[in-house]
Amino acid sequence: MASLPEQIGELRFRFMQELQEVSGSKDLETLKVKYLGKKGPLQSLMQELRHCLPEERPHSGKLINDLKEELVSHFEHSAARLKTQEQDRQFQKEWLDATLPGRRQFRGALHPITQVIHRIIDIFTEMGFSVRLGPDIDTDFFNFEGLNFPPDHPARDMQDTFYLSNHSILRTHTSNVQVHAMQECKPPLRIIAPGRCFRNEDISARSHVFFHQVEVLYIDKNVTFADLFATMDEFLSKLLGEKAETRFRPSYFPFVEPGLEVDVRCISCKGSGCRICKHSGWLEVFGAGMVHPNVLRKGNIDPEEYSGFAAGLGIERLTMLMRDIRDIRLFTENDIRFLEQFP
Repeated sequence: MASLPEQIGELRFRFMQELQEVSGSKDLETLKVKYLGKKGPLQSLMQELRHCLPEERPHSGKLINDLKEELVSHFEHSAARLKTQEQDRQFQKEWLDATLPGRRQFRGALHPITQVIHRIIDIFTEMGFSVRLGPDIDTDFFNFEGLNFPPDHPARDMQDTFYLSNHSILRTHTSNVQVHAMQECKPPLRIIAPGRCFRNEDISARSHVFFHQVEVLYIDKNVTFADLFATMDEFLSKLLGEKAETRFRPSYFPFVEPGLEVDVRCISCKGSGCRICKHSGWLEVFGAGMVHPNVLRKGNIDPEEYSGFAAGLGIERLTMLMRDIRDIRLFTENDIRFLEQFP
């Protein structure tokens, strides 16, 4: 059997050979456990001290401790060296050229439709109107019957409705909020109802199955056409940034009587005639009128005591006119080249 110094020399030699083959921190840790662990060769040498003569034990113990300190020193230096090498390799992988220009950070912006809706809300709230929202999915009563559309009324054919069931539909206009508001609140009522609408139409440059409207409703005692005219004039002047020239034409809507359409002098050609206004000099922006007595009754309001006006505004149409946009489909295609024009 080899002497203790010979065993120590052989152990040192094996260790140095295995240490040279280590290529990473994990391998080094495995080697450390192998030699310095509780079941390692150094621990076995310590057990051999029991078989030494009493006078030899101090010297033999010192030899084993010196070897242990030597191995620990090798481990510490190797760990520092390997850590530096691994960091260098990591830095090479993650190396950046600090002289290159940085990536451009694009700022988000509101959708052009949302921008116009917010502007409309701001104007009407300044005029004393409050905002009221209604359900996108509603019953036939609130979307049609409560607005003076009886089941056999021909005006229903104009709506191209999405029916979800016998009683539920996707609302075709935000006018459904009218009846909800009248049934839930007592006059005076002065509200606007922005929201999404749905109609089963062919998608083209001028129409879509999905669009937005803002409904305007004012009910109180002694409300007249003069109030409607003044409200429309004031709103359009604030929206267009100048004193807008308006005109009112008779029209028909089941929920108002009498009904009219509101035109504004073309904001592009100033009335001289252009492509946007179809060379007429005027742009249609509102459908409006005095609230029909039948609608007031459906809302539990006495038409003998109260009167009011209602108006509906198509947001996509207005935005197209204000921004000279030729295709309504651009609003829903999410083309960043189009959207980034509206910061």
